[in-house]
Amino acid sequence: MRRCFAEAAGTALLIAVGLSIVILDFGHGSPVASVIKGVAARRALTGFLFGATGMTVAISPLGRWSGAHINPVVTLAFLAERTMSSFEAFAYIASQLVGAVLGSLPLLAWGQMGSSVAYGATYPGPAGVAAAFLGEVATTFVLIISLLSFVSSSKVRRFTPLIFPPMYAVMVWLEAGFSGTSTNPARSLGPDVVGLDFRSYWLYVAAPVVGAAVALVFRRFAPVLRDVEVDVARVAHFEAARLDGFASSVRGSAIRAAFTSAKGAQE
Repeated sequence: MRRCFAEAAGTALLIAVGLSIVILDFGHGSPVASVIKGVAARRALTGFLFGATGMTVAISPLGRWSGAHINPVVTLAFLAERTMSSFEAFAYIASQLVGAVLGSLPLLAWGQMGSSVAYGATYPGPAGVAAAFLGEVATTFVLIISLLSFVSSSKVRRFTPLIFPPMYAVMVWLEAGFSGTSTNPARSLGPDVVGLDFRSYWLYVAAPVVGAAVALVFRRFAPVLRDVEVDVARVAHFEAARLDGFASSVRGSAIRAAFTSAKGAQE
């Protein structure tokens, strides 16, 4: 329960802070726009700060407790790597979605500035749905491949949270005009709930899942990546994985003990 609470709280912070940055940079009357005129430059800045928000959550005590997935496709990737159970993955994803909705509620305080950009909601750009779908697939592919590459290496895994600010700066700069660069079904759900507009939400579930699946298949066949092992379900605080494993071991031992006891009583 503590891990689920941390995952919900971490996702809520990502949404509340990250989308406040989006509103501040692009909302009507934005003070940032008066200083940084170029849209591309503001996209890069927004991506960097959004990634920095995720990084901060990962290295915080919340990240120590839960591993700071704060994204359902990250959880699905760790599930596919068999570093967590189906029950744990379901609990994490439910926590992330709840956290995303709760984290979007404070965005209403932005008033007209927030509503002018639909509180940071993601929608397909002028190029259409197909381009947005491909953009989400591509950016989610980059996210999952980068994440798994780092966490699978004992030499560089401690630097994993540091990849998010520059990675999102580049991805948002290049791709935001096509889809808004979500890569995260929870990130897109929150503002859709607040704005009561779900017309494009299917895309921000389907495309990131496809992108993650392509990344996982690619990892199985890429010469460098196919031989490495992902043995944690964390983005930071990797030493805490021993505690997770210990807890799972204790639960398993308790269940086995209870089963053995019950069987003995029946006999």
